[in-house]
Formats: sequence, C-alpha cells, structure tokens
Amino acid sequence: MSPIIKEKAPAILAEVNKAKSILLCCHPSPDPDSVGSCLAMKFALESLGKKVTVIKGDSEIPEAFMHFPGATDIVDMNFFEINLAEFDLFIVLDVNALDRISLLAPVVIPSTMDLVMIDHHQPKPAITNVSLIESTYPATCQILFDLFTEWGVKIDANIASNLFIGMYTDTGGFKYRGTSASTYKIASTLVDIIPDFTQLISKMENSGTPADIAFYGKAYTNIKTYLGGHLALSSVSYADLVALGIADTGMKVAGTSSRMCAVADWYIVGALTEMEPGKIKCSFRSKDAVKYDVSILTMEFGGGGHKNAAGVMISGSMNEVVEKIVAKAKELYNL
Repeated sequence: MSPIIKEKAPAILAEVNKAKSILLCCHPSPDPDSVGSCLAMKFALESLGKKVTVIKGDSEIPEAFMHFPGATDIVDMNFFEINLAEFDLFIVLDVNALDRISLLAPVVIPSTMDLVMIDHHQPKPAITNVSLIESTYPATCQILFDLFTEWGVKIDANIASNLFIGMYTDTGGFKYRGTSASTYKIASTLVDIIPDFTQLISKMENSGTPADIAFYGKAYTNIKTYLGGHLALSSVSYADLVALGIADTGMKVAGTSSRMCAVADWYIVGALTEMEPGKIKCSFRSKDAVKYDVSILTMEFGGGGHKNAAGVMISGSMNEVVEKIVAKAKELYNL
C-alpha cells in the first residue's frame, strides 16, 4: 500500500465522518474507472451510515455500464443542475482539477461544501488541502481498495464489482504500464468476492450496436500516418456523425485509439472526433510511454491523462487540429 494513502486516509475519513450529505459526480465522457469509483465510494459511504448522491455529470452513462451495481441509481443531472446547498461534502473521483469536473462552465465550490479529491492522474496544483493524488496507481479504483482497507470498510459484492471493472478497464485488461503485482493481488481478492466477474466484463464489452460498428468503420477508413509512419491519426468529422446518425460517441473514441495500438510501427496513435462543429475530441495512446508520453502532448493543448493514454478537446477545424498535433508531436518526440 502506498504511504500516501496511509497518510491521507485518516484526514479523508474525518471529512466523511463530519458530513451529513455527500455528493459524487462522474467526469465528462465517463469511463468505467469514473463510474466504478463513484459507485464503489457510494456503497462504502452508505455502509458508514452516510447519505450519498451520485450524479451523471456532463455526459450520459453508457448503456454498456448500466449493469454495474448501483448504476441505475445515478441521478440524471450535471453539476449545474444539482442543488449544491443540499450537500456539505463533495468527493471528486478520477479527476485532478476543477475544470475536469465539468466542461459546461467553470466549476465553483461553495464555501458551505467541503471538497475532497482522489485521483491517479498526474498531479496538478492542489485545489484542496484534503486530496489524495497517487499517480503510481493505474486506476482510481485501486486507490479506493487500499483506502477502504485503511478505513475498515467491508468489501462486499457491490463494492468489489465496481472496483474490479474500473481496474480492469483502466489497465487495459491488466496490461498497461503501471499495472503491478499489487494490482493482480487486489484483482484476485475482488474476484473471490464476485465469482461471476467474467459476466461483468462480457456484458460491458459485448453491448455494442450497429452504430458502433459504423463509427469504427469510418474511423479506421480515415486513418492517416505521419512522421515516418510512426504517428497515426484517425478522424471522424461532425458531418460523418450526422450521416451515420450517431448522437453519442460514448467510449467509441477511446476504443478507436486503443485498437489502433495493435499496429506495431504506430508508436503514437490518436482518434480525433468532431463532437460539434469546431470541437475536436482527441484520444491518444502510446506504444512506449517512456519514450512517447502522450500526457505531455495533451497538456500542451489543455488536456491531460496518463503517459500511455490521454485525451483533450481542441478547438478548430479537423485539418487545423491535425496540423497542430503533428507539429507538436514532431517537436516533443523528435520523430
């Protein structure tokens, strides 16, 4: 267990103990680590006798996640639709900055509500004294396992299911850099509690639609390579989305970049999708996170993430955004 978790666990628990009503919020375009960490935290806090509300945040919860225990209880509101006066503690999970809580407008935390931040992404300037940022962990859900252990919370099937699926996905099926022996040990402990864990994965990975296949077809058709064939970028325009009748890309953008990593000579890959005219969502993956840290690339444009997987929203036409990415990648990686 990380010394940082041991150090921070008592302070976070003290905030929980004094709170009466606690708010949790999924981050924009939520992945299973976001949803799973919120739901696992919800069940853990409720076991401590707390009133807890999880809101969906900016984006809809993907249908592929709706079988996660507790998912149907997520409130269909974003941060600006909820009455913040009803809460005295906001625990922010899988997010390392206020501007990652919502992309709809600047997030302001009222003085009547305490803030706790728990995350595993690269640290940014602290926005609260009570924060637990442990970037050596591959998933926020793995941090929560150790945190709950320190708190003495019983890990039941509901908590275990959400922790496991968050860890499974954020490690790329336990293969991304940062996955450790501890990750496997924790996963083993969790699957002992949820023996049908294979169904948890299968339902998530096999809940696609014909629109998903159409999206991937367009994305793969539009792949171009740059910088000696070592940078590969896929592009799907807003016009493409309209023509395909796709209103929600869900995890398809990240799914595209992950699948593109299968090509041996593509050291850096990016899936670019124009979510609305002039707004390009970019998901990057790295073949070698030591040589090609894609979090550095995304931070150049106001984004962030992990060394091997990161994302950002960039304004401009598709051609303009591609040119910016290629130029910055050439500068950063000497390709």
